[in-house]
Amino acid sequence: MEFRTHTSLNGIPAARWDSLHDGRNPSVMHAFLNGLETTGCLRADWGWTPLHAALWEGDELLAAAPGYIKGNSHGEFVFDQPWAAAIERAGRDYYPKWLFGIPYTPVTGPRWLAKDVADRTLFVELLAESAKRLKLSSLHANFLTADDDAATPPHWLERCDVQFHWRNDAGWRCFDDYLAAMQPKKRKNIRHERRQAREAGVGFRIVHGDEASADDLADMHALYLHTFSDKGNSPALTLAFFRHLAQAMPRQFVLILAQRHAETIAGALFLRGGDTLYGRYWGSFEIIPGLHFETCYYQGIDYCLREGLRVFEPGAQGEHKIARGFLPVITRSRHHFTEAGLDHAFARWCADERAANERYRRAVLAHSPYRDGAVP
Repeated sequence: MEFRTHTSLNGIPAARWDSLHDGRNPSVMHAFLNGLETTGCLRADWGWTPLHAALWEGDELLAAAPGYIKGNSHGEFVFDQPWAAAIERAGRDYYPKWLFGIPYTPVTGPRWLAKDVADRTLFVELLAESAKRLKLSSLHANFLTADDDAATPPHWLERCDVQFHWRNDAGWRCFDDYLAAMQPKKRKNIRHERRQAREAGVGFRIVHGDEASADDLADMHALYLHTFSDKGNSPALTLAFFRHLAQAMPRQFVLILAQRHAETIAGALFLRGGDTLYGRYWGSFEIIPGLHFETCYYQGIDYCLREGLRVFEPGAQGEHKIARGFLPVITRSRHHFTEAGLDHAFARWCADERAANERYRRAVLAHSPYRDGAVP
C-alpha cells in the first residue's frame, strides 16, 4: 500500500474515484469535484488549493478523500474563525490547514471514500501522519456521514451544527398530502404565498442538464451573480462550471426557472441525488412577494413528491424554513490539531457547542409546524 497526495483530481481516474462511493451524493462525484478545478472555481488567493489524499495498492485505489489546503476559512460553512483567532493570539499559525469537504457546499456526504472498513480506518490514521509531515496546523472533515464519523479516531474533536431539511417519511404522494399534515395556520400561509407568485403572472419551468439551453444556463449564472452582488460577496462559480455540470451530470443538474412573458426573472439551481434533492443557489431580478419561497422551497417539494425523492436539503441556515415544513437536523464535523495538547484545549468549547445546538434542535421541534402525529 502507498499513501499519496494529488494536487489535481485529474491525477485520479474518474472510474476509480467513483468506485469508492455509492453514487447517491452528486457533490462527491469525480465530475463535480474535478469540474470545480478545471473551470476556474478554486483559487489559491481565495484560500483553496487542492490536495486530495489517496491510498493505493499498485494501480488499485483503496481509499481517497477530497482535500484542500486552506489559507483561510472561506466557503466552508463550518465556522472556525474563533479558533484561528485563539491560535494566533497564542503565537501559533492556524493556516494553512487541511480541509476534507466539498468547496462551497454545506452538504452531508461521504468524505472517507473506501470500499473496505479496514482500509478506511488505516487511511484516516495516515492522514494525520501526512499532515504533520506537511507542517499543517490541523485537519478538518466537514459534514460527515454517520459512517465516516464512526470511522474517525475518537480523539478528533467533534463539532455540530443545525440545518433544516424536509423529509417525506409519511408517504405523502402530492403537495396536498403534505399540506394536510400542517397546522391550519401554517397551511393557510403556504397557500397564500403560492398564490402570490401565480397572481403576479409567474410560471415555472423545470429543466435538467440535458434539457437546459445555453440561454437557460446563462440566465441561471446571471441570477447567481446577482445574488452574490446584492450581498457583497465574491461569486466563485463560473458559467463554465454550470455548463460542465449540465453536460457531465445531465440528470442530476436541475434548474427551476421562474418566468413571466417568456422571460426568466428568477431561478434556483439544485443537485439531485439518490433519494435527496439538494438546493444550492438562487437569484431573482425582481422583488415579488412569495417568489423566493415558491422558487426555492415549494417547487422543490413538488419536484420531490413527483419524482419520489424522500429528502430535500435546501442549504445551510435559515429559520424561515421551519414554518414551511423543514425541520432541524444535526450536522457533524471532526477536527484534529497536529500539535499535541491543542485538541484537549478546544474540547470543552466543542462540548458546549454540541449541547447548545442539541437544545436548539429540541426547542424547534417543540414548535413544529406539523399537526401532532402527522410526521413520523
